[in-house]
Amino acid sequence: MGLVEHLEAYPLSELVRYRSGTPQDAVAFVGTLRKHPYEKDKCILICDEPGTEPAILEFRKAYVLAVEEMPSLVDESGASISVAKLWVRRGSMGLRYEPFEVDDPIRYPGAGGKIRERIMLNARGWS
Repeated sequence: MGLVEHLEAYPLSELVRYRSGTPQDAVAFVGTLRKHPYEKDKCILICDEPGTEPAILEFRKAYVLAVEEMPSLVDESGASISVAKLWVRRGSMGLRYEPFEVDDPIRYPGAGGKIRERIMLNARGWS
């Protein structure tokens, strides 16, 4: 089973939902939230906000202060993706995975045409 299948197989349900007021001393990240495929104390956030480079972020659940559900995204075929705002404690450590196209030299999203679109569709399991 590949990484995308692992991410889709484990919806996130163990984090504290956002209540009211902005969590103090936290930074917000927006994306599709998933359980880590093999480390129970971590979560993964697939980020693709307009104007930013696509990325997959990994955080320890202990560093997440709150989660806010955002409106879902819907593609042309009617498939929807849940979106969440993750509030992570300022100063904590996270890991950022950046997509790239295998080539010589390596090409990164935004460096040309449809690379960004193709990478994010594949990361979400869409083709």
